[in-house]
Amino acid sequence: MNLALIGAGQRGVIYADYAHPQATIVAVIEPDPGRRQAAAVAYGIPPERQFAAVEDFYQLGKICDAVIISSMDRDHYKQAMDALELGYDILLEKPISPSPQETLDIQRKANETGCRVIVCHVLRYTTFFAEIKRIIDSGELGRVITIQHDENIGNYHMAHSFVRGNWRRQDLASPLVMQKSCHDMDILAWLVDSEAKRISSYGGLAYFKEENAPEGSTDRCLGCPAATECRFDAVKAYLPIRGQWPATVVSPDQSEEGLLRALETSPYGRCVYRCDNDVCDNQVSLIEFKNGVTVTFNLSGFTNKMYRTIKIMCEHGEIHGDDSQNRIEITRFASNAADRVEQTIVRPAAVAGGHNGGDAGLMNDFLEILSSKEAGEMSRSSIDRSVESHIMAYAAERARVTGETMEMDQLKEELRRELAAATLPIMERA
Repeated sequence: MNLALIGAGQRGVIYADYAHPQATIVAVIEPDPGRRQAAAVAYGIPPERQFAAVEDFYQLGKICDAVIISSMDRDHYKQAMDALELGYDILLEKPISPSPQETLDIQRKANETGCRVIVCHVLRYTTFFAEIKRIIDSGELGRVITIQHDENIGNYHMAHSFVRGNWRRQDLASPLVMQKSCHDMDILAWLVDSEAKRISSYGGLAYFKEENAPEGSTDRCLGCPAATECRFDAVKAYLPIRGQWPATVVSPDQSEEGLLRALETSPYGRCVYRCDNDVCDNQVSLIEFKNGVTVTFNLSGFTNKMYRTIKIMCEHGEIHGDDSQNRIEITRFASNAADRVEQTIVRPAAVAGGHNGGDAGLMNDFLEILSSKEAGEMSRSSIDRSVESHIMAYAAERARVTGETMEMDQLKEELRRELAAATLPIMERA
């Protein structure tokens, strides 16, 4: 099986690595010459199959079985639509697109062409969330009534990716709840097995702005008089973890000298209080699903580590989960405060690899679907199953900005009308 890699950044390379040995990467499309060359060397790609522009690759027609699209958010739509036109199956990094109309259009095009589009909702493939899903579906605790779910971004991850990095501005990438948490919207909809009915949301950019900069600080970290006392000092953030993410994003040269040279001019050497970021650093969303389940979802950059926690309250008991500890606690309700509480601790099978094995599970699913002879076989993160999470994330951001509660059926109808109007032939529109 042959694949082409569109976007040779960190996520794309992870997916390409997990494709081996079942598949061969036969082409790389990457505008950054360093990343393009690194991928070419890693996968043995000849010069005639190395491209800076995706248009040059598509001019060859269909030369392999499928493409992995892991470029920046706002490049996904055109790259995916052109790939579908050529008949390519696609592994598509999330978000599908920051635009809900573009998301629905990719779904339409995939169904029209019969091509498979599998979205990188890797959390569905983790043993942690799969075990929680199994417990819920077993019915041993009765119906789910309400859920508290937290995505704890980690303050250093927030500073690196969403203040200094590629996803710091909505016009360059996506709103935070779309880029970071369409994963979580997808998991919630999957766990409760229902579409969302209404969503409200609140939050904003509370901390990473100039008014909170230390007195005497400068635009860049190197040479800043306030660096000694600042935990976001780039030297503190990157030098102690040379050779690891996110230091590897700053420079291919992971020597101390190489990193310091990069921080002199790199976006990652900027003061976190004086960047051009505009995405939220905290957001809370309230979700009511059509089957009556209610959810509070908290997305925050103000945590010490990156992890997810979840509390699921059911008719006859509750489930507490912490994916950083790979620990699920099941409590069955007692009749009174004196009775002994019945508790079970579950530690799902540990799986090596990113996202607790979710990256490898996703790629295995993708390759199995491509190899399947059965028409219509659907991945657990197919485009048809993944659109709901993106509309939910869009609704949460729109609710946050407008202060209104989003009625989901009404919003979906509005989006469908807009898409239909945009795809009408010009003469018919007139």
